Amino acid sequence: MPATPEPQVWPTLRARDARALITFLVDAFGFEETVVYGDGDRVDHAQLSWPEGGGVMLGSVREGDEDAHGQPTPTRPGTFGAYVVTDHVDAVYEKAKAAGAGIISEPHDTDYGSHDFAACDPEGNRWSFGTYRGEPRKEG
Repeated sequence: MPATPEPQVWPTLRARDARALITFLVDAFGFEETVVYGDGDRVDHAQLSWPEGGGVMLGSVREGDEDAHGQPTPTRPGTFGAYVVTDHVDAVYEKAKAAGAGIISEPHDTDYGSHDFAACDPEGNRWSFGTYRGEPRKEG
């Protein structure tokens, strides 16, 4: 059976207070600050790595953020959601709870064999953590 591929998708999000969100994601969930570019309170680009693989990129929301068609960026603060794979769901839950994360769902077992919980960050983004690693790709 083929192995599930290593993570190669890097979700991105914007934050009203990106520096505070970075601190929260490190302290509450265990992300690792890899790099942060910007001056003062502004974060132009940050990469937070997940110890078990992959990570997220984020930056400060800026007045006038628009896409290539002149529309407001769809990555408004508080509209992000991610599923983060971990073998340490209960430990991440305890760390998140102790750091004051808003717990959305307590740790529980799913009908598809995962052990999950969900929490929100101070910006209102939803973070789900679980043991489900996805299914292997079908050959062909």
